[in-house]
Amino acid sequence: MATKNRGSTRESKLSMERKPIWDTATKKQLKEITDISKGYMEFITRAKTERLSTDILVEELEKAGFKPIDKVRKWKVGEKVYMLNRGKNVAAAILGSEDLTKGANLIASHSDSPRLDLKQNPLYEDNDTKLALLKTHYYGGIKKYQWVNIPLAIHGKVILGDGKEVDLHIGEDPKDPVFTIADLLPHLYRKKQGERKLPDGILGEELNVLLASLPFDDKKAKKKVKLWVLDHLNKEYGMIEEDFVSAEIEVVPAGPAREIGFDRSMIGAYGQDDRICAYTSVKALVDSSKLKRTSISLVIDKEEIGSDGPTSIKSRFLDEFYSRLLELRDPDYPDRKLRLALSNTFAISSDVNGAVNPMFKQVHELQNAARIGFGICVTKYTGSGGKFSSNDASAEFMGLIRKTFNIAKVPWQTGELGKVDEGGGGTIAKFLAEHNMDVVDAGPSLISMHSPMEISSKADVWATYKAYLSFYKITI
Repeated sequence: MATKNRGSTRESKLSMERKPIWDTATKKQLKEITDISKGYMEFITRAKTERLSTDILVEELEKAGFKPIDKVRKWKVGEKVYMLNRGKNVAAAILGSEDLTKGANLIASHSDSPRLDLKQNPLYEDNDTKLALLKTHYYGGIKKYQWVNIPLAIHGKVILGDGKEVDLHIGEDPKDPVFTIADLLPHLYRKKQGERKLPDGILGEELNVLLASLPFDDKKAKKKVKLWVLDHLNKEYGMIEEDFVSAEIEVVPAGPAREIGFDRSMIGAYGQDDRICAYTSVKALVDSSKLKRTSISLVIDKEEIGSDGPTSIKSRFLDEFYSRLLELRDPDYPDRKLRLALSNTFAISSDVNGAVNPMFKQVHELQNAARIGFGICVTKYTGSGGKFSSNDASAEFMGLIRKTFNIAKVPWQTGELGKVDEGGGGTIAKFLAEHNMDVVDAGPSLISMHSPMEISSKADVWATYKAYLSFYKITI
């Protein structure tokens, strides 16, 4: 017998239909959204590189009472510690009341973003135009044509010949000059560029940064504009040309994060993949207290190029941090304890998903796609095609995550990265899983991911923070 007058109520209880956060947010939640978005926009404006991101996060940790782990001698419940790795990784923890061998609650994100790196020998003067330029090698997955004709800034670290370290930050202050990559004008592009396929509209070797046009006042010099640049770098920073070899210099979009839309409900900024997760995971840790299980926020590097190198998730930095934590209880702990601590850990691979772009909805299977403004996206598996190169979270762990978020009343959704045969992508989840720990991907969704201006929802920044806050409190 059909139940009368209960259709819509029963449907809402049984269905997985989600609503935008803006439809249900209370006045208190709206204020929280505004507050956290303001702090996040300040962060993402400054954090243009992985080094800058790490520096800012450490500043916030120290303000909240976190100490370098070298300065802590014994395990004390509630103690706040952090550890750095080569200026590009930071692991921070609040020590819990439970023994670490029973596991921790770990949220791991990455602070590197797609960009343009300078080549080792980048500076040259074009003979015909007498312009000085810098050669670049793009880092991570970019659509190369998006990086032309926009204001660019230069950030980096240079090790001079005598070992002195010099930091470069040019193009963010309104008084600074900016740089750009010049595209071909539409009047002349048809044969040279117009017949190319879109991915080749701009080639990698055409991503050369326009730098200067003034000649150095030396009649005998062969490359006067290049010499002007070298003279400027030497006067300002003590550099010579060979110093480019021992430098990490990144070219990124210049300018601050901006509010998007008449309603100011969205955020447009470079580097939100994945610094939006780095910010929210660290902030949630800072705001946590009275934890049973030790809670850890880990921010790593090199995710966008496959997670290789000593600052990546595949390095032994996470093992080293766990080892240092275990030593606070027992300096001579057996190796078995390290393996137990890692394998009993619950982990979130804190990374973004691709939100539905209203102009290109056809690349998504909409019943299993994320939307901005609908909450944190829990991604059971990533990879490509037949789930290749993916971690696939277990039903049991998905159940725990779902229960945790629901109890905390966190707005959440699920989503895949596009249709099954459309493409795909990976995260660090599979590398965390190699420690035998349960792990799932969970982070906000973005429109225009990997572009010079990625778009997020302020509501999702808040929902992600609330989700991570609830995750750190998980007990067994």
